[in-house]
Amino acid sequence: MNNSIDASVEFSFKGEHYHYTTRLDLGLLLRQHDAMPSIHDILAKQHGIDTYSYLYEIMEGAEIEFSNPDGLATDYLTDGKFNLPALEKNWQDAKACVLLQSIAARELGIADLTQHHAIRRALIEAYNMGRKA
Repeated sequence: MNNSIDASVEFSFKGEHYHYTTRLDLGLLLRQHDAMPSIHDILAKQHGIDTYSYLYEIMEGAEIEFSNPDGLATDYLTDGKFNLPALEKNWQDAKACVLLQSIAARELGIADLTQHHAIRRALIEAYNMGRKA
């Protein structure tokens, strides 16, 4: 399944108008970076903008617009606002659940962790605390 969305930014700098757009493969980005990288950085790199330039600073202050979601991205776009933090958290939790399933089976005799919501939440929370330590 394709989990993607279009991201675009519009801004003006020194009397010139800029409009940059890119298609984001959200699953690929999360797998490659383990956390969502800055969308402004992605747009800058794809359009040849130095991230240490004044042009980038102005672009960074502009709001990113999202459109045309596919797959899971459709669940996180509401009224033109894309809830990227919620998508990232759910992706991280799903990834943790896959890793934790074998532990739950071995140590707790749980064949399907998704059927035990409280235990699943507790294990994911412990996993996330360990990642932050």
